[in-house]
This record gives sequence, C-alpha cells and structure tokens, in this order.
Amino acid sequence: MLRDLRAAARIVHATGHGLKGLWLIRRHFPRWTQAEREACTERWAARMLAILNIGLRVEGQRPAGGPLLLVSNHTSWLDILAIQSARRSRFIAKSEIRAWPLVGVVAAGAGTLFIERASRRDALRTVHRTAEALAAGDIVAVFPEGTTGDGSRLLPFHGNLLQAAISSGAAALPVGVHFVDAASGQRSGVATYIDDDTLIGSLWRTLRAEPLCAVVHFGRPQQADGRDRREWAEALHAEVDGLRR
Repeated sequence: MLRDLRAAARIVHATGHGLKGLWLIRRHFPRWTQAEREACTERWAARMLAILNIGLRVEGQRPAGGPLLLVSNHTSWLDILAIQSARRSRFIAKSEIRAWPLVGVVAAGAGTLFIERASRRDALRTVHRTAEALAAGDIVAVFPEGTTGDGSRLLPFHGNLLQAAISSGAAALPVGVHFVDAASGQRSGVATYIDDDTLIGSLWRTLRAEPLCAVVHFGRPQQADGRDRREWAEALHAEVDGLRR
C-alpha cells in the first residue's frame, strides 16, 4: 500500500513537472539562446528522472556540441530522459509518441523529429530532415534497433538514418544506456518497455520499484570514412554493444 501511495504521488509530481516543461518551451524557448535551451532541457530531464526515483550516472566524454549523430541502444521509454539529462539532443522517435498525453506535446516542443516507421516515404523524409538538422549543427539522437529490446542482447541496427550523417559529413557517437538497482548496482529490467507493455503499466511498475540509476555511457565519435551505411551500422553496433554492458 505504501508503495502504491508513493507511486501515485510521483505521478502527480511528474505531471506537474511535465506541465512546467511545456510552459518553459512555449514561454521562454523562443527568446532563449541555443545554450540556454540546452541547459534548461538537461536540468528539466534530470529533475524528471529524480521525481521518478531514478538517479543518473554519466560515463565517458560528454559531447560538447554538434553536428553529431548519437547512436544508442533502446530498452525503455526512459532512455530519452536519461540521454537528455546527460546531453540535450533532438530525438528521432516513432510517431505514436506524439499522441502520448503531455509527453507528446513536450517532445514536439523540444524539437523531436517524428517518423512513421511503416512508411518508406516518411523514412526518406526523416533522413532529409535529419541531414538538415545535422548541417545546422544540431545533436540528433537515434535508436537504430527500430524498437525496444529486453536488454539481453542488442538487436540488429537499421542503417537508413546513418545516411543523414554521411550526407552531411557529421560524425556518429555510439552511446550505451542501461539501468541498475541504485543500492546494489546490479542491472535491472524493471524499466524495460517491450512486447505487450503499455506506457502506463511500465510507468507504474517502475515507480513501485526500488530506486534505479540510469547509466549513460558515451563512446568516441567516428566518421564514416568511406563506409556505406550498412558497413557503418555494423561497426557502430559493435561499439554500442560494448558500451551498454
């Protein structure tokens, strides 16, 4: 019962913090500099993690700026919050997220690029938009597995979005994300979001659990160096697989 009450209180607090994020985006972002927007986003995301009873540990060298394509594994809806807390990025996310209550509005306001995964035409449009964002100096984050996994193994990478980095001449930065029990340091699967999980169900399970810690491990940036997107995807897959452990 006590866990349920605490989880419910965190949901109320998180909703209020989400509304604050929406207010910041609409009221202040238009007149703020890029550096101010980035700092605000990182603070907001870190605070949201704390409200959800999740700490943050950053390993490796935090990227200073773009253009850069962050390439990460994907196990949970919390991955975006974890990476945003470590380094503000524009995410490429499935279009369904746009319809999520409050989350979709905040994500759109923060510059997320939404993709209809079943549409080849929309995939091509997203590649072009990503290339434009990279050419403008942005940091863009992608999950090339295309879906969430259970964390036991890294799913194959789809290399389509790497074409945006190749076309714009941007580097790619491998990133590994995983969650551990905050007390023991042991890997935790509580935050996974796979198969028949719903957002509400995953959120409730996470909030009722013991405190977690999100670990974001930045690798070293690399250029395509003449590789096509498939070859580059295989090399990045190997790097991310090592960083997520």
